[in-house]
Amino acid sequence: MSTVMTPPQPPRAEPKPEFATLADASLLEDKVPQHLKGSAVTAGLTFALGLLFVVLSVRPLWHTDLWGHLAYGRWIAAAKAVPAVEPLMPLAMGVPFVDTAWLSQVIGFEAMNRFGVTSLTFLYAASITAMATMLLWRGYRRSQSAGIALAGVGLWLWACWQHLNIMRPQLAGMLCFTLLLTLLTSRQRRAWHWLAVPALFVAWANLHGSFVVGLLMLAGFAAGRSLDLLVRCGEFRAVKRDSHVRRYVMLLELAAAAVLLNPYGLRLYAEVLSVANNPNVQELTEWAPLQLRMVQGQVTAVVALLLIVLYRLSPRRVTSAEVLLLFGFGAAALWSSRMLVWWVPLAVTFGMQHASAIWHVRFAPLAGRVPAVCNGRWSVITVGLVWICFAFTPFGSRVLHGRDAKLEQMVSHQTPLAVTQHLTKLAEQNRLPRGQAFNTYEWGDYLLWAGPPKLKVFLASHVHLVPRDVWNDYVAISDGASGWEEMLDRYGVNLIAIDEATHAGLIARLRENENWRQSYSDNVGAVYIRRKAI
Repeated sequence: MSTVMTPPQPPRAEPKPEFATLADASLLEDKVPQHLKGSAVTAGLTFALGLLFVVLSVRPLWHTDLWGHLAYGRWIAAAKAVPAVEPLMPLAMGVPFVDTAWLSQVIGFEAMNRFGVTSLTFLYAASITAMATMLLWRGYRRSQSAGIALAGVGLWLWACWQHLNIMRPQLAGMLCFTLLLTLLTSRQRRAWHWLAVPALFVAWANLHGSFVVGLLMLAGFAAGRSLDLLVRCGEFRAVKRDSHVRRYVMLLELAAAAVLLNPYGLRLYAEVLSVANNPNVQELTEWAPLQLRMVQGQVTAVVALLLIVLYRLSPRRVTSAEVLLLFGFGAAALWSSRMLVWWVPLAVTFGMQHASAIWHVRFAPLAGRVPAVCNGRWSVITVGLVWICFAFTPFGSRVLHGRDAKLEQMVSHQTPLAVTQHLTKLAEQNRLPRGQAFNTYEWGDYLLWAGPPKLKVFLASHVHLVPRDVWNDYVAISDGASGWEEMLDRYGVNLIAIDEATHAGLIARLRENENWRQSYSDNVGAVYIRRKAI
């Protein structure tokens, strides 16, 4: 009987799992701590914020005061000191200067110098997205409704867009204001708040001069709580014994003292008040009183009407602090439209609180509440969304792939790139006229940043530093008023660089004037040089 021998079979290789080189998502899920596990709502809100970040990152940088702040940051970095007098505008030379935004200027310059122009769009987008995140988080924590939270953030973006549209140090002040509002409206009093609030005001006082509105907000919460106790208890002893009042007052004292940690000391307070009352500043459009014929005025009216409806329907008790803050900052916004950026976050935050109360009492019981399922998978998805959104931004492309965008791709079309290049070429050829130049006020900052060093800029965004006569003469020359050419003679102006949008009338007069010749022109602006220099 023969035995059939079967050949030995080679050992079967274990099947390799697909994407073996990638980390197993399930392993990542298991490693996520319980308090960091997210939900589908968390991922959805993160995606919404990520889209906002991407959209803001590709917006063009505005052509106005951003570049002047970078120029001051460059001067501070080179001098390794803050300026004591105005260093860049010849017509304000020697005027005492308290630079209320010196830290923002240095941060912006160092970012631009080390990482390129895309770093500016990153800082811009990150600042606004951080504010939106805090408002969204506060609204969702109170309401547990993504719709209410998203509506509040959308309303904030709509109402403040005219100011959010421009990158400037004020964004840093708005970020500090939103962070302080988030801390003060928290239901839980944390021990670390005693360190966080003074530290916030130290940074705020050096980033932007708007720290005063933060002090006013603290005072509003303290006064409002005191009024509530007086009405409820009818005696002042209740105010003195209340821990909330003591907390607000002590935080206010600590914040006011923390502000003094700046290079100028007490002078910073006086400077902030003097700038707001400067007649040159008050003539600027963005500082004008709020009116219904303005887009901002119409938006504010809509927000105010929504607030009235919410307060009428809300079962939640209205605190005196809400009334004081809304009416106080609202009156300030009516006086100056630029103050609107401080009123809207308050209106949105308080509005979301009352919308939440209405939702929980009237609608949530009918709809039924489905608890959100939290697990590590949603946390992994959320982190992935953050990374993807960052990768799609110009700065993300530079970090990940080393591709930096060109300046002309990142700035608004009103930026005088070609005009500045022409002036630089004249300087290199030693054909730049000597003496004072006259320029569009909105162009002054970019000319300070990118123009030839010998160019004597007539005016830039720090209009509060030039004498009143200089500002009045600038307005008269720009309007082509009677005696405009004599004014140019008096200042010794041999070169004019102006834009077509706001100076079309003056350009028409220069074309007809035999004393001036056109040196350069495009669809943005023009350069004129005096035929016989004076």
